[in-house]
Amino acid sequence: MLSPIRPILIRAGLSLGLALTLFGLCAGDAAARSHAKHASASPQNLSLRSSAAIIQDQETGEILYGKNAGAVTPIASITKLMTAMVVLDSKPDLNEIITISSEDMDYLRGTHSRLKPGASLSRDELLRVALMASENRAAAALGRSYPGGFDTFVRAMNHKAQMLGMNDSRFGDATGLSSANVSSAADLVKLVRAAHQYELIRAYTTLTEHEVNVGGRPLAYHNTNRLVANGSWNIGLSKTGFTNDAGRCLVLQARLAERKVIIVLLDSWGKLSRIGDANRVRAWIEANARPRSVAGQKSAQKSRKLAPA
Repeated sequence: MLSPIRPILIRAGLSLGLALTLFGLCAGDAAARSHAKHASASPQNLSLRSSAAIIQDQETGEILYGKNAGAVTPIASITKLMTAMVVLDSKPDLNEIITISSEDMDYLRGTHSRLKPGASLSRDELLRVALMASENRAAAALGRSYPGGFDTFVRAMNHKAQMLGMNDSRFGDATGLSSANVSSAADLVKLVRAAHQYELIRAYTTLTEHEVNVGGRPLAYHNTNRLVANGSWNIGLSKTGFTNDAGRCLVLQARLAERKVIIVLLDSWGKLSRIGDANRVRAWIEANARPRSVAGQKSAQKSRKLAPA
């Protein structure tokens, strides 16, 4: 009587076992997908060639990525963001004409400049080419012409750094040519956040090119950050820097995947590595972009409808 029942029980057991196996495979696959999704958002999956770096969500202050962020190092022409802020804080006459002098020449590293001693430009033009094209004599002239002179200007730079909580930072000149100008990636996030509040700094650091007239001769300048001219980037502030001591540096504020971020890249070892790193950061942020809420999507759609044509 029991023999007909045995095959039925065996088949039932096999079916249950198969179901459990399939359930286990599906659950394991879901877990694997969840782990892969979590792993893809991990900072360990972002490999940068810059010796120090930091990425911060500008609106929340959240640090998305850090690499040797507290290491203190020379910062080269990233200095010019501080130069611009200190100059603008003094509420100067931007139309005042300033003449380049021999004091503005680079006797430390012997860098080239097309602004010869005797060339005259407005303070506004000097600020523009110092920020956009990293023109060293323009930056030096801005520091020299500061109320109270160069020494007062340097003190103002260091005071500004302290006010911003940049405790790892020291400044010795207006250009960044001096290795006495040092900071950390963590401090430079604070510098970029502060500089981004200045309309002129935002405007001048994101110009792709500009022409000035010196002694009746036009001089064309171009932005030292090629990404500014790349239409696929939405950059709100940018500054490059380079000396042998500092390596190749780049700081920028940008909107990536509907998120405002600040990116600091210091001491990149290759000529194009800082640009490559910036693109790697962008790809990493876009790959791990958080889906927007339904409310957020409706709000964005409503804003687009209300926006003028």
